[in-house]
Amino acid sequence: MGQLPDVLAAGAVVFRPGRQVLLVHRGRYDDWSFPKGKLDRGEHRTAAAVREVEEETGLRVRLGVPLGGQRYDTGARMKSVFYWTGRAVGSDDVSGYAANHEIDQVAWVDVAEARSRLSYDYDRVTLEEALEKRRRTLPLLVLRHARARSRKAWRDEDPVRPLLAVGRTQAEKLTPVIAAYDVRRVVSSDATRCAETVAPYVRETGARSKLTGRLSEESATEASAARAVDKLIGRMGKDSVGGLLCTHRPVLPWVYDHLGVDDPELEPGELLVVHLRKGEVRSTERHPFT
Repeated sequence: MGQLPDVLAAGAVVFRPGRQVLLVHRGRYDDWSFPKGKLDRGEHRTAAAVREVEEETGLRVRLGVPLGGQRYDTGARMKSVFYWTGRAVGSDDVSGYAANHEIDQVAWVDVAEARSRLSYDYDRVTLEEALEKRRRTLPLLVLRHARARSRKAWRDEDPVRPLLAVGRTQAEKLTPVIAAYDVRRVVSSDATRCAETVAPYVRETGARSKLTGRLSEESATEASAARAVDKLIGRMGKDSVGGLLCTHRPVLPWVYDHLGVDDPELEPGELLVVHLRKGEVRSTERHPFT
C-alpha cells in the first residue's frame, strides 16, 4: 500500500502595530499556535488561509507575503501547511470572540511572549521568518484571462471573442483567490475575454473596475502597458488597497518588464501576485489554476 498523500492546510501569521501577533489556543490539545486549518475539497490554499483565520478568530484578513511551508507527522500521515503573513481588514478586536470546542482562546500577543507561548518549534521557526517579512505590502495581482474560444473557431472580430464554459468556471473559481488579497481596484483589457474573467469578482465584491484599450491585444504598446501599471499602483498606494490587472499573453511581458520581475509564463486563468512596498517588489508568488 502506498503512502497516503499529505493533509493540506493553510493559515496566516497575522500582525498588528506594536509588534503583536495573533495566536489561538486549542483546548483539546492545550496548545498555542497560529490560526490555520484544512483545505476544503477543491479549495485554493489562499482562500483556505483567509477562511480559516476568520473561522478561528472572527477576523477577516488580507494576505501579505508568502512564508515557507511546514511539513510534519501527525501520527497517521504527514501534514503540509501553507502560510502567509497577514493583516486584519477593518477592526482587529478579538475581545468578543466566543469560545468553542475547537478554539477556546484567541489573543494578540507581544512577539517576545509569543516565542515562549507557542507550543511547537516549527511555529517558532515560522514566527522568525514572518518577523523578517512582516512589513506591510500592497499586492498587485497580474492575471492572464481565462480560457477563451479559439481564434480559428471564432468568426467575429477578435476583441469580442468570449470565454469558453471552462473559462467561465475558471473566472468563478478565481474570485476567492483574488479576495484573499482584498483587491479593491481592478484594471482590465476591454476585450470581452478579459472583461468576462474579472466580472465575477467585481460583481461579488463591488471592487472599482475599469476596462481599457491600453491593455488590449490590438491597441496596447509597451508605453501604454507601463502607464496602466503605474496608474494602478498609484491608486493602490493612495487608498492602501490591493489591485488586479488583467490582460493578454502578448501584453504580459511588457507588464513584467516594467515591474522588474521574471516572466512566469502564465497559462490562461493563472495569476502572479507581486507584493510591493514603497514601489519596490518584495516578493512574488504564482498561483496556477486548479
